[in-house]
This record gives sequence, C-alpha cells and structure tokens, in this order.
Amino acid sequence: MKSKIPISILVSTKNEEKNIAKCILSCSLADEIIVVDSNSDDSTSVIAENLGAKVINFNWNGIYPKKRQWAIDNYNFKNNWILLIDADEEIPNELWKEIDHSISDTSVFSAYTIKKEFHFLGKKMRFGGFSHSAVLLIKKGKAKFENLNNSLASGFDMEVHERIHIDGNIGKIKNKIIHNDFKNLEAYINRHNKYSTWEAELRYKYLNSGSYGKDSVKPSFFGNIQQVRRSLKKIAIKVPFEWKFWFAYHFIFCLGFLEGRRGLIASQLRSSYIRDVRSKIYELKLRRKK
Repeated sequence: MKSKIPISILVSTKNEEKNIAKCILSCSLADEIIVVDSNSDDSTSVIAENLGAKVINFNWNGIYPKKRQWAIDNYNFKNNWILLIDADEEIPNELWKEIDHSISDTSVFSAYTIKKEFHFLGKKMRFGGFSHSAVLLIKKGKAKFENLNNSLASGFDMEVHERIHIDGNIGKIKNKIIHNDFKNLEAYINRHNKYSTWEAELRYKYLNSGSYGKDSVKPSFFGNIQQVRRSLKKIAIKVPFEWKFWFAYHFIFCLGFLEGRRGLIASQLRSSYIRDVRSKIYELKLRRKK
C-alpha cells in the first residue's frame, strides 16, 4: 500500500473535541483531510489543525445546500475520490487497503457503499442489526445530495439521512468504518431528539404530498441500495405502532438480546426514536389544523 492514498477525506464537525483526534489519526494515510466545521465553540478546529487537517468553516443560510454538499460544491479537492465520514468514526487498516484497491483508475464505479460498524457503550455490537451501509465513498463530480427538508426548526445544517444521487454505478466495500462516539448517552439522546424532529417534518411532508422532494432519490425495490431503503421506508412509516416493530426487529429478529443490557438499551432507544417521530408528526397535524 502507498505511503499516501490519493483520496480526500471530508469530516463534518460541530463541537467534536472528544472525537476528532482519533478520527483524524485514523485518516493519516489519506493524501488530504478536510474538516468542514460549523462554528465550534470548543477546541475541535485547533485539534484538527494541529493534526494536519485543513479546517474550513460553514455558516448555513437555511437553504440548500447543507454542509457536505456545500463543501463538495465550493472546495477544490486535490483528489478524484472523496470519503465522507463523521468525527465519531475511524478507518481501520483493512478498510484502507480495500479503499486503495477500489479507487484505482480501472474502477467501473462512481461511488461505493461502506457499512458503519456500530459501537455502543464502549463495545462493538455484533448483534442487533444496528450497523448499516451508506454511500460514503464518491467520485468527484459524480455525486450530489438530494434536497429534502431544510427547515431551521430541526437545527441541522448538515445532511442527516439524505441520500446521494450518483451519476454511474455504485459498488460495495466489504470492510467497515468503525462508528464509536466517545460522548455519553445524554449527548446521544439529545442528538437523536433533533434527528426525530427533522424526520417528523420529512415524513409529514411525504404523507401529505406523496414525495420527499422533487429531486429526491426515487424508491424502487429493484434499484440500488438507496432506492431499496427508500422503498422500505415508504412501508414502515405507515405501519401502526411502528416503534414496537423496530424494537422487535433489533432485539428479537436481529438477536440484539445476545448483547445483554447494551442490546436492550440500544433497542429501546431505537424504538423511542421512532415513537418520538410519530408523536411529532401528530403534533404537526394538530398545528396545521389550527
């Protein structure tokens, strides 16, 4: 493997001083590391710069694009391939080897999915189905985030669960990114409370219009992984007592109970998240009636 791999890392941050060092250190094989930060008031930017990353600041104006798409549109990346990661993620050596091989000039793909290996309460979760794949490795000029819900109410200036339009075919990388947040459960719950506000607005929009947006990734059970997941979401959002289904899925069907107390807590949190989404949708309906 080369001393430096011709890839640009794009790390999105906001007050991530507890996570950013381990993230950037795991990216040391990358030719370029860019941190796009949202006015952090802790030492995130200082730590990142001291470790050799270039930090650019992002001020969201409340409309499209959000943080990652803005960086893709406005920063002149050195390399043809960009890896999108969060500050609470790390790239292990085996994944680096596969990435190095995948981005060769002979690649027939414009993007790759990578699975995020979920760690919870200090330990890898082997069971429970909490790890998921996402399009994270993209070729410059071949990818664009969909424009869904830019409401300031959610407080998110970064893409949450937006999919990416890919001009070309999507490949799959087998090795996983390590997703391991060093913050506590309070921070985890607070973040997902904001996520649920964002998703409630998005679902409410879909339930009333039949669409997530005019340029959204279209659902298809015969399409790529993003289209399949969008199709499954169409079904899930109409299932009665959906939060109970998700608890059963993670804790029983995906054997989350084998993780003991951690599996139970993680399954309960997933269920609570969906319960909150559905409750906030109901609140939105009441507001619209007034």
